[in-house]
Amino acid sequence: MGAEQAAPGGPDLESGIAVSELADGAMLLGHVGEEPVLLARRGAEVFAIGAICTHYGGPLAEGLMAGDTVRCPWHHACFSLRTGEAVRAPALNPVSCWKVERSGERIRVREKLEPAPPRRPHAAVGPRRVIILGGGGAGNAAAEMLRREGYDGDLAMISADDAPPCDRPNLSKDYLAGTAPEDWIPLRSPDFYKENGIDIALNVRATAIDPAGKRVALADGTSRDFDALLIATGAEPIRPSVPGAALPHVHTLRSLADSRAIIRAAAASRRAVVVGASFIGLEVAASLRTRGLEVHVVAPEARPMERIMGPELGAFIRALHEEHGVVFHLGQTVAAIDAGQVALQSGERLDADLVVAGIGVRPVTDPAEGAGLAMDRGVKVNEYLETSASGIFAAGDVARWPDPHSGEAIRIEHWVVAERQGQTAARNILGARERFDAVPFFWSQHYDVQISYLGHAPAWDTIEVVGDMGAHDCAVRFRRGRKLAALATIFRDRESLETEVAMERATAAPS
Repeated sequence: MGAEQAAPGGPDLESGIAVSELADGAMLLGHVGEEPVLLARRGAEVFAIGAICTHYGGPLAEGLMAGDTVRCPWHHACFSLRTGEAVRAPALNPVSCWKVERSGERIRVREKLEPAPPRRPHAAVGPRRVIILGGGGAGNAAAEMLRREGYDGDLAMISADDAPPCDRPNLSKDYLAGTAPEDWIPLRSPDFYKENGIDIALNVRATAIDPAGKRVALADGTSRDFDALLIATGAEPIRPSVPGAALPHVHTLRSLADSRAIIRAAAASRRAVVVGASFIGLEVAASLRTRGLEVHVVAPEARPMERIMGPELGAFIRALHEEHGVVFHLGQTVAAIDAGQVALQSGERLDADLVVAGIGVRPVTDPAEGAGLAMDRGVKVNEYLETSASGIFAAGDVARWPDPHSGEAIRIEHWVVAERQGQTAARNILGARERFDAVPFFWSQHYDVQISYLGHAPAWDTIEVVGDMGAHDCAVRFRRGRKLAALATIFRDRESLETEVAMERATAAPS
């Protein structure tokens, strides 16, 4: 996934480099044959791994080495320098490893190493049957991690979606814009799930959970028993509560089917109205402009995304979209929708062949609530992502967890958070007792500008803008008191990574 890579540059690592060319803590991009290889030194140890991130093809040499891992600058995927394993999402596949030979004052890279075998489970006796409710980022990451950790019991993923797990962030970005091919979208092929013994049931919704009897009832009338359960049911879009919201040309975006429906509608449309200036709403606006549609955005706030990003970034995002022809109707709400127009509360009417609502989502918590699990505007979990019922975990958009960085219980609808929580929950299902302490991270794409956001700041005392926002080179720091609560960056990927590591270390548990 990602852009095609140019011919590998840097030194020929088979011929080798002088030890003096690679300082302790440094990384060097080179190649072995036609493959780009990253050389990294940590003390006396030198590692050689594939230099291209397996998520979207990011350049790992421009990332950050932290301990014996390297982090991708684009979306913060993390790889082991020792094994090449993708130790943290959003990357799911490992990178290759090569044998490194040090002779005197020269370092040479030799043959490619075989991938490491799956590990043994953490617990001597793991659960015989694991059920995952949900086929999104959290559910898929959990299923994969269970198998990577050596779990060999029964494993089922029950999903209300009609498609297997897909790359959901792309549904409002490149895929919707028509610049991403179809084969980018599935996270895995059908054969992957068969080969790994992951039973996927699609178009099936869980209706009830019996924590005491350890059973899940399904909408098709069947039920399944479990020894451990992960609730990863995600969220569902909120539809506008106005007349005409159920008309066939009014869409929401959550699933692959939703994205495909908008693409089909866009092909026969000239004018679109996007309701809501959320991340999803504005990414949809950018994608529809890329497809050549006239796009109007209606939202009640004074600046797009000001509540999350602050006034400075909100003004920048508005100007960026206006440069690309988007027309904003801010401080406005929709009164009604008919077959060809959207009526605003102000009395203005906008022509629209296509309407897309991006006004937020609500977590799908019905099965958890019915089971009597502790709730807090989502499914309440502890630092290990376990619910109030032993053996039942929750991850992703439904889970509210104690965040050590903000000191608050939070629920976040971010893809990377969901995947990382799925991975942590999987290890804890196997007895790891691993705290979920990753710093929340997400990215939003608007035309050729990516905004990366790290941390969590629903409120702040001060905002510091460093750099030139107009030149697409800046960092925006959100502080509560003197503490950095969140950081938004535009093309300052290294600073984002360095801040992530610093925030992790500030809240690390004593060893």
